[in-house]
Amino acid sequence: MITAYRKKVTVRRDGRIEIKDSSFKPGTKAEVIVLMESSPGDDSERQERVQEWQALFAETQALPQAQMMTEEEIAAEVAAYRASKK
Repeated sequence: MITAYRKKVTVRRDGRIEIKDSSFKPGTKAEVIVLMESSPGDDSERQERVQEWQALFAETQALPQAQMMTEEEIAAEVAAYRASKK
């Protein structure tokens, strides 16, 4: 059986997170998932990165090489790449 605990903590200056709880027994295995709250600056930075990626995709798709490729050629290129990684 898996039991979930929710606890809000603040990340220390050295980047560590500490969780103390008397219900945690020494030697017990635990899986830790960290969900960070975003700060107001994070959203604008994320939006800026999205815009940069969108611009790059538009530029790449406008290249002559990208416009000349058929769906079959794309599929063949992907298959060849995957085969080389096996």
